[in-house]
Amino acid sequence: MFNKLKQFKDMKKQAKDLQNELATVVSEGSAMFGKVKITINGNRDLVDVVIEEGAMENREKLQAAIKDAFHDASGTKFQIKLAKKMQEMGGLEALKNMGF
Repeated sequence: MFNKLKQFKDMKKQAKDLQNELATVVSEGSAMFGKVKITINGNRDLVDVVIEEGAMENREKLQAAIKDAFHDASGTKFQIKLAKKMQEMGGLEALKNMGF
């Protein structure tokens, strides 16, 4: 029983370490010719939002631009960055060791 508890604690620590490492991977997306910028990290947390004043004139365009900037930030380039980070950390073997 204590062995299982230790395994669980180890898995929890590995998951936290993985989460911390993924937080170091950031990606910026933009829209409206750079007037709207969004930065996210590898945990999909919103890190920063920058909206230039000229972008605030039309609410619907701004809403669409925010969505576009998010999709730009979380697109293929970001997925590749995350994959490289995971590979550096041991790839799928690291996840297998965590019980996934």
